[in-house]
Amino acid sequence: MRPVRFVALGDSLTEGVGDPCGTGRRGWAALLAASLAEDSEHVRFTNLAVSGAQTRDVRERQAPAALELRPDLVSVVVGVNDTLRRTFDIHAVAADLDQVYGAFARQGATLLTACLPDPGAVLGLPDALARPLARRQRAVNAVVHALSDRYDAVHLHAADGAWVTDRTLWSADRLHPGERGHRRLAVRCHALLAEAGRAGGRPPSPEPESPGPTRTASLWWLATAGTGWVVRRC
Repeated sequence: MRPVRFVALGDSLTEGVGDPCGTGRRGWAALLAASLAEDSEHVRFTNLAVSGAQTRDVRERQAPAALELRPDLVSVVVGVNDTLRRTFDIHAVAADLDQVYGAFARQGATLLTACLPDPGAVLGLPDALARPLARRQRAVNAVVHALSDRYDAVHLHAADGAWVTDRTLWSADRLHPGERGHRRLAVRCHALLAEAGRAGGRPPSPEPESPGPTRTASLWWLATAGTGWVVRRC
């Protein structure tokens, strides 16, 4: 039996930030990988995601490396970092994603994509700061929706819903899911892939193995590192 080859592309979300495991990170993609086949030994998983990556980075660096691996399944979840830069250009984002999606579709891989909430909504920023971020993220999500349809991707709608404001699903930095949130994403992706006949294993467990961050830890991050993050992005 040939192993299922799964390659994950993207930024810190897919890299696994917010879900520490041992001395490294795990994340939703690794949790999903173990559930793609009845025996996880029959899955070959490669995570090429890098914190801070933008769509251009995925097109220029991650996609070429992934294409060489000839994956059966490739996840492409990226775009939030683009919205946080002064150089944001939705046309460039669209062109990058179109090229990436198209390359894998032509190779015969199953595409897994997702639309995401804007950081302002997750952080609960004041309207004056949140509105511009929301407009940009809506534009990115519209591109992802359109291209996902064009290339027949398995698409996860994760831009809104109760999970965005459920603090138990987010890490102390309030920007990345915690273990529970990563597991929620993995479970939802597994369900979509199973429906499409692309996942044959049992779904990942939704229950975390480690306790989530305390409210004190979240407030401390926001008062220290979080304040600097907001100021830089303003």
